This record gives sequence, C-alpha cells and structure tokens, in this order.
Amino acid sequence: MRSIRFKLAALSGAAAAFAILAAAGVLLAAGAADRALEATVSAQQRLDLLTEISARLSDFGLAAVAVAESPGAEMGRADLGRMEEAGARVAAVLEAATLRAAETAPALETGARPRERMLAHLRADFTVLDRQISGAVADADARSRGDRVRGALNGFAASAGPTLSLLVDSERRAVTSAREEALDLSFRLRVGAVALAALVLVAAVILYRALARPLLTRLREMDRAAAAIGRGDLDTRLSIGPRDELGVLTARFNRMAARLGRRERQVVEDRAVLEKTISERTADLTAANARLAAIDASRRRFFTDVSHELRTPLTVIIGECDVTQRAPAIPEELSRTVLATIRKRAGRLHRRIEDLLRVARSESGEIELVFQDVPLLPLLADAVAGFETVARRQGVSLTLEADPPGPLVHADREWLRQVVEGLIDNALRHGGKVTRIALAVATVAGAGGAVVDEITVSDDGRGIPPEARAALFKRFERGERFGDGAGFGLGLALAEWVVTRHGGRITLEEGEGGGTRVVIALPRPQAHPEVVATQGA
Repeated sequence: MRSIRFKLAALSGAAAAFAILAAAGVLLAAGAADRALEATVSAQQRLDLLTEISARLSDFGLAAVAVAESPGAEMGRADLGRMEEAGARVAAVLEAATLRAAETAPALETGARPRERMLAHLRADFTVLDRQISGAVADADARSRGDRVRGALNGFAASAGPTLSLLVDSERRAVTSAREEALDLSFRLRVGAVALAALVLVAAVILYRALARPLLTRLREMDRAAAAIGRGDLDTRLSIGPRDELGVLTARFNRMAARLGRRERQVVEDRAVLEKTISERTADLTAANARLAAIDASRRRFFTDVSHELRTPLTVIIGECDVTQRAPAIPEELSRTVLATIRKRAGRLHRRIEDLLRVARSESGEIELVFQDVPLLPLLADAVAGFETVARRQGVSLTLEADPPGPLVHADREWLRQVVEGLIDNALRHGGKVTRIALAVATVAGAGGAVVDEITVSDDGRGIPPEARAALFKRFERGERFGDGAGFGLGLALAEWVVTRHGGRITLEEGEGGGTRVVIALPRPQAHPEVVATQGA
C-alpha cells in the first residue's frame, strides 16, 4: 500500500493537471476566438474597401461626365481638377484593397489569390478608363468628347462591373462565414467548458472517495479513541489498516494505550498494597499504643500502691517513736539519740514515698503547687540540716555558702526543699569519692535583663560525662554507669518538673575542680497569686 505522502502528491498532481488542462483549454479557446474575430474583421474591412471603391468610381464617372459636358474652358478646368482628384482617390483605394488582400492570403490559403487577380483586373480596367477619359477630355468637339467619355464609362462598366460585383459578393459571403464560425466556436466552447467542469467534478469525487475520505475516516476513529482514552477507557484499540504513516501512528497509539493500561493496573495494585500496609501498620501502632497505655497504667498503679502501702506503716513508726520519746522508763540520753535517728530516717523514707506519690499524681494531672514568697536561706538551711549526720558519717563536708538574709523567692516551699534535698542525696549516693558538697546562692542577670536567683549544688566527685547529662532528666533513667544503680531514677526528672513549673530551669554542668555542678535558676518574685494549680507533668 502506497504511503499518505504519495497519495497527497497524487492528489496535488491531479489538481495541477486539471489546472493545466483548464488553462490549455482557455488558451485554445482564446486563440480560436481571436482567429474567428480576426477573420470577421478582415472580411468586413475588405468589404468596406470594395464599397469605397464603388463609391469612388461613381465619383470619378460623374466628374468625367461633368468635364465632357462643360461648355466653357474655365468651368472645364475646374471639372477636370475634380476628375483627376477622384481618379487619384480611386487608385489609392484600389491599392489599399490590393494590399489587404495580400495580407490575408497566407492565413486563408483559398480564395485570396483569385481576389488579388480580380483586383488587379479591376485596376487595369480603371487604368484603361483613366487613359480613355483623358484622351476624350482632350477632344475639342464637345459632342464628340461627351460621346467618347460615355463610351469609355460604358465599356468600363461592362468590363469591371461584374468583377466588382463578384468581389463584393465574395466578401459578404466571407463576413457571413466568419460570423457563423464565431457562433459555432462559441457553442463549442460552452460545450467544452461544461464537459471539462463535469470531468473535473467526476475526478474530484473519485479522488475524494479514493484518497481523502479513507484518511478522514481513520482520523475520526483516532479522535474518538483518544477521547475514550481521556475518559479512562484504556482498553480502547484502533485497527491499524494500511501500512502507511497513519498506520504506523495507529500502531504507536495502541502501544501507548497498552502501556497506560499496564501502568494503571500497576498503580491500582500498588495502591492496594499501600493501603494494606497502612492498615497493618495502623493496627500495629494501635496495638502498641494499647500495650503502652496498659504498661503506663500498670506503672501508675504500682507507684500509687507502693506509696500507699509504705506510707501507712511509716506513719505508725513515726507515731511510735513520738510515744517512746515521751516514755520515762528509757534513759533520756539513749532514747532521745536513738529515737531521733529513727524518726529522721523514717521522715526521709516518708518524704521519698511522698515523692513517688507526687510522681504518680503528676502523671494523672492531680498535683497542685502552692506558691508564696519564701526566704531562700532558711529553706536551704533545713535541707542541709537534714543530711548533716549522713554527710558526717561518710566524711563529706556539707556547707551552705550564702550571706544572710538572702533572696526571697516565689515558690512552693515544700517542693523546692525536696528538690534541693534530692540533689544533695544524689551527690552523696552517686558522686563516688565525694569529700565536699557546697550549696551557694547568687543573684545574676538573666535573658532580657531580668533578675534571676541561682541555687548551686556542687560536689568534687567523679562527675557526669556531657553525653549522659540530658538522659538523666528522663524518668526511670538511673544512670547505672555512673552510680550504684540504686533508687527509682526519679530525682532529676522530678526536680526538672518542679523547677519548670516555677518558671525556672535546671542544668547539669561540670564543676570547676571536677565533679558535678547543678544550677537551679528561679525568677525574682513578682505579683503572683497565692495558690497556682498546675495540671499534668
């Protein structure tokens, strides 16, 4: 099957051929019309010349008769002048008619030569007539002159009259024939134009049905298929048909539709897999969250149960110690020393249990902080006094470095005291070979020019590496690599929670001579309500 390029070239060639054929027909028709018109005009011109010859001959004859019948010499000379002028005109018209006949002879081929001979015969007769008239005019006898002139004219009429009549009839027939030929040519041209138009129309219909309509049909099919693909019907396919350029394009269209279909199916499958994966991961996360919630609830119940279980016997122990201290049978020196130690230890254990209970409460959002303006030095002195005996037994120097009266802070006194005691306890238990623990108070400028009171707890123990400091503020992170691993790991987490609720911050730093330095920064007291309820840890 030939290509579309060949078909289009054939269509263009046919159109060009039709155009050339029409142009050739127009040129031929124009040439034929020109020839017919020229023949008609030439015949009419020759007929006009013959008519003029007849008129000039009549003028010449009348002038000759007037000369012959003129009685006077002067009048005869005037008539003679008119006669000579008329004769010259006849000669000129005969010469023009002869030249016109010679010009048309090559084109007509027939009838031209006889016409030239008859014109030559007519010229010869006129020449004879002119000599006869000239000789007759010279006769002195008026009667004889008139007879000779009339005789010459009669002889010329008898000789040239038939020739002139034959020429006039011939030219009239030529004019009539030329007109008939022009009418016949016009009819043939109209018939030819109609035939050519019909031929072009038939050829156009044949070319449209053979070349254009199949191409347009295939293009419409491709347009419908493209619209179906656009609507999402990716199973649409086209029949390839002839192996031309459009057939190649149709094959590529089918391959494109197939690839789109495969990709859509792959996208659907991938989406199903993704949705399944998301569903599975969501179920896993839901289950994990449920397990974490259960573990968290169990942990909270554990702290609550432990706190309540331990708080009751400790309350009894403290109460019994108070009763024993007031009993008179025990020596006062022994009872007061021993029982004071028991009470102090029981009080520390009671405070630890209270810490656990507060942690449990803070997880459930039940804790309350009671804020008031608190002198800071007495609070720190109480914390130091609570650990003096333990520090002395371990050989640790526990000191408070501050000048009275010290700053005034807006805080929950009990919570802030427990935070400081927890830091001292951590230094004694986890600081390693500690020989010195110092508490200090300083007033510094904070961010934005605000005044901040800093509480510093420093020791000369083994210290904490920088990479482990941030983890120690997490709950249940005990730092077993840096201590004995005892305790629940609640001290720093609880301390950070309390300090944050006071609007301050707590940081772990390295001491000047080694060890650990804990800094609590609290803002200066301003207009605060007496009690602030804080929800959540």
